[in-house]
Amino acid sequence: MNKCKKLAEYLIAWYPDHARELPWRRDRDPYHVWLSEIMLQQTRVEAVKEYYKRFLQALPTIADLANVEEDRLLKLWEGLGYYNRARNLKKAAQTIVNEREGRFPKTYEEILSLSGIGEYTAGAIGSICFDLPTPAVDGNVLRVYTRVMADASNIDKQSTKKMIREQLAAVYPKGKCGMFTQSLMELGATVCLPNGMPKCGECPLQSICLAGQHDTWQQYPVRDEKKSRRLEDKTVFVLRCGNRVAVRKRDSKGLLSGMWEFPNVEGILIEQQAADVAAQWKTAPEHMKMSYHYTHVFSHVEWRMTAYYLACQQMCREFQWVTMEELEHKVAMPSAFRPFLDMLKEEK
Repeated sequence: MNKCKKLAEYLIAWYPDHARELPWRRDRDPYHVWLSEIMLQQTRVEAVKEYYKRFLQALPTIADLANVEEDRLLKLWEGLGYYNRARNLKKAAQTIVNEREGRFPKTYEEILSLSGIGEYTAGAIGSICFDLPTPAVDGNVLRVYTRVMADASNIDKQSTKKMIREQLAAVYPKGKCGMFTQSLMELGATVCLPNGMPKCGECPLQSICLAGQHDTWQQYPVRDEKKSRRLEDKTVFVLRCGNRVAVRKRDSKGLLSGMWEFPNVEGILIEQQAADVAAQWKTAPEHMKMSYHYTHVFSHVEWRMTAYYLACQQMCREFQWVTMEELEHKVAMPSAFRPFLDMLKEEK
């Protein structure tokens, strides 16, 4: 416990002079902090900045978020991935508007009860916005803690996360809870790095960090062995009829649920097979314009895709046929299919 107290003391002294200027740190508005934390899950800080700014320009209040149409919401989220994050944002916003008269909850338990908010996000909002002693234990924090303590506990186990959360909660300084949370995040993101050698010479914790002192930082944190990704082959159809392109919505469940996509089938087809499938859809394909290959990697699956660009004479009812302008400004296309859209724009 003594070392935890020192960890908190050193980080709070270090943070004011070393914190990055980030748009969501300009105030303690819970909507802003909540939005940024959800966006930052599985996404780099630099990538989030512009999304955050654009999202708040379009939906400046929780009430705006609660009332936004899903297609517009997903278009604002386009490219960030993990689209259920956006849907849960809206669902939680509706709860706040409809059940709490628009007021964001101020206790950890109430924050945690909102859709899409787990222990980490609830801890971040609680400490940063309401000065609650609620740690936000993510990968950065787990890495810092296990290296400082030379703790070989498996961080993929809930019991380990619970133990670390309790250890940190016990030393949260009243009046500076938000600063402590953000200092832990900041150190893990900028000094005690996830990839590559940590910057131990710049670390305010070097005098108490066991992994740094023994040069064993590579041993921490301990995690489960990663499972290999499942490989899936797909043939994608970019069907163009006049100035319109065929798209369809994915199923409401599963990967990229409810998102727009170019029509596709399982397996890799050769050109003639692809033309035959397009003909079966009654699009009356005229000729093959070009083909394009792309591999998209998700956390658990890898899609190896071949796309065929076909000029068609008929717009079948099986798909929705949209203009390029609609594709750009209204239809939310996941990152897995964006390269084919980019090629279509170049072809145009």
